[in-house]
Amino acid sequence: MRLTIGMAAALMALGLAHAASAQEAEEGQKLFKRVCFTCHTAEAGKNKIGPSLFGVVGRKAGSEPGFSYSSAMKEADVTWDEATIDKYLTDPRKFVPGNKMAYAGLKKAEERKEVIAYLKTLH
Repeated sequence: MRLTIGMAAALMALGLAHAASAQEAEEGQKLFKRVCFTCHTAEAGKNKIGPSLFGVVGRKAGSEPGFSYSSAMKEADVTWDEATIDKYLTDPRKFVPGNKMAYAGLKKAEERKEVIAYLKTLH
């Protein structure tokens, strides 16, 4: 099979995107340890003040077993994906009014993107 220039460029772009995503996840893990780890874990089934964030991407809000959620979070019609996590991390109290998370939000878009990239690796 012969690679065309277009195919080679597409493969190269894919590789660069994967490298950028891996770098974002690595930076996100550092941010998680600095900002989130006080209240959350990245371990399955291990809750702290906040629920475990292992497997959070794709999970319905308020559904981590063994965690005592606020009524607001249990009743929120939200499934966590990149967009909903981004909105939540921007301003948790505004996105789900009445939730128990005391954190004011992660204001820098690039930092939210990095944390989300890391959360996507937790499965």
